[in-house]
Amino acid sequence: MTINNTQALVMGILNVTPDSFSDGGQCLNVDDAIRAAMRLLDQGADIIDIGGESTRPGAASVSEADEINRVVPVIKALSTQTNIPISIDTSKPQVMQQAVEAGASLINDVNALQADGALEMAASLEVDVCLMHRQGLPQTMQQNPTYNDVIEDIQQFFQQRIEACQQAGIQPEKIILDPGFGFGKTLAHNLEILHRFNEFKGLGFRLLAGLSRKSMIGAILNNREVEGRMIGSVTSAIIAVQNGADIVRVHDVLATKDALLTLQAVNGA
Repeated sequence: MTINNTQALVMGILNVTPDSFSDGGQCLNVDDAIRAAMRLLDQGADIIDIGGESTRPGAASVSEADEINRVVPVIKALSTQTNIPISIDTSKPQVMQQAVEAGASLINDVNALQADGALEMAASLEVDVCLMHRQGLPQTMQQNPTYNDVIEDIQQFFQQRIEACQQAGIQPEKIILDPGFGFGKTLAHNLEILHRFNEFKGLGFRLLAGLSRKSMIGAILNNREVEGRMIGSVTSAIIAVQNGADIVRVHDVLATKDALLTLQAVNGA
């Protein structure tokens, strides 16, 4: 199922993890996860992104079996209750396969299909793929990240991964690009990416922006804690859409949808 859109879509975040930075531990069983997903849908989410392994800075890795046990029952249950696209946030080929078989139609990979077998698996599953840029590993990626030019360096990475995807048989219309706010970037890098986000449009692919509640928002707001970052997150999502984002990945779905509806009304006046 290819996700096409003529206006920005809101991807609601559903973490079935004990340690995600914003909502870890809130959805550790299927019933809680489904209730949370239905709230996101009621608020207007266009896509539900389900993750079973935290990718926050310093996060510990999760075994393939544990990740499958966390996400697959939720995807199976949710896919019987909605036709809204379900995304699987994973870098592991076997998790990708079982998630798609359970009902997912998008692979959202912070590792851009670089794990052994991930590229071939994604190609065989014939679903949309989101390729995210990340410098370094979660355990070390915020230790002095450096770039020559952050936009040009990310573009070069994307061009390499796009070529690899196409050689593996993934069609261009199935590819989405995410510059990876907060993944091996300083605050200055993140701000520059958001300011120059429209430069990625030249690559010719759909773009995803994920800024919701991240540490960059906290830093902008004078070291605000996670629970106080909603307005900053929504504002950043709107800036990203104005600069070319096709999908915004968010925790605060209703507030983001309201802001997007307002933006669309003004732009259409």
